[in-house]
Amino acid sequence: MNKRVERLFVDDWSKLTGILPAGWEEQARILGALKFGRKIKTPEQLLRLLLQHFANNDSMRTTVAKGAIGQLADISDVGLLKRINKSGEWLRWICTHLHTQNTALMLAGDTLDGRRLLVADGSVVCEPRAVNATWRLHYMLDLRHMTCHEMHLTTAKIGESLTQFGIEAGDVVLCDRGFTNRRGVNHVLDQGGDILARMNLTSLPLQDGQGKKFDLLPLIRTLELGQCAAWSAVLEGSKELIPVRVCAYRKTTAQREASEHRLKRKMSKCARAKEAQASTVELTGYVVVVTTLRALEANEILGLYRHRWQVELVFKRLKSLLEIGNLKKKDPEGAKAWLQGKLLVACLIERLIAMGELFSPEETNIKAKITSSTR
Repeated sequence: MNKRVERLFVDDWSKLTGILPAGWEEQARILGALKFGRKIKTPEQLLRLLLQHFANNDSMRTTVAKGAIGQLADISDVGLLKRINKSGEWLRWICTHLHTQNTALMLAGDTLDGRRLLVADGSVVCEPRAVNATWRLHYMLDLRHMTCHEMHLTTAKIGESLTQFGIEAGDVVLCDRGFTNRRGVNHVLDQGGDILARMNLTSLPLQDGQGKKFDLLPLIRTLELGQCAAWSAVLEGSKELIPVRVCAYRKTTAQREASEHRLKRKMSKCARAKEAQASTVELTGYVVVVTTLRALEANEILGLYRHRWQVELVFKRLKSLLEIGNLKKKDPEGAKAWLQGKLLVACLIERLIAMGELFSPEETNIKAKITSSTR
């Protein structure tokens, strides 16, 4: 290898390992990633080989060939597969601690007086030739910094729920209707957070001021095209009744027709789907959210909720750039390790971008000039 290229490779690798959490090498042995590892003797060799496989989407044979050329390890493709299967918990540990470092690295945001703005969502991943979803990624995005705040990988049997995430006092959580249920919403409120969620009339029943069922349809029918408004309601919390606001926007004719078309297309793809209820079709003409935030007006609440789309873009990037949706492993242990490796690559990319944004070349030059002038 050319000496200049080799020096650059060593320098770049040291920068990468410099952002890894303390103890990552020791955890490789504790969590069994290097168990029975005769061909790969150090955590550094193993991590280089794994990142080459996950980041480049190389096949097993290509990865081991590159590893042999780069003098990382002389290992077979079967041996590499065994190493990947044993590295899942180690990769998960690194991802978890990288998230903690990312949170500590960022400055306090100014959105809603410095409160954290978090967006929760989930996505499924299928194993090769699987009929149904196999794995589910539970993801929470820090909207202020556009970084991953928290994520969990479970089997598809574990449904979407806000209870999957840790909430702190003052957090504002945005989510779609799939997360809008009493148990998940109360989880956020019990920890001192606020909720801004797409309304789900079935799983989150509300009451009016007289203790009767909150009747939404008669209220939203009073809105003109393009108009928004808010109404007060009450949510049954885990300890007491909690006042909330229901904010709604009536879509334009073009927006409503597009939403109805999407609903019909979705229903047609489901073999067991029944004809949509008239109320369901009517609600496609509105955007209705429920929130515990009191300081913002209805149009501001709805404008804030529109930012939830950013987490959808995160999933698109994960699936298109890192190919996280193209699961190549069939056995549960290997599949989970492969997904954790992909998520680690995503975490490292986010961390490097964050470091680049905080890096100030001008400040470095100023310090260099001051240092040289004092000599």
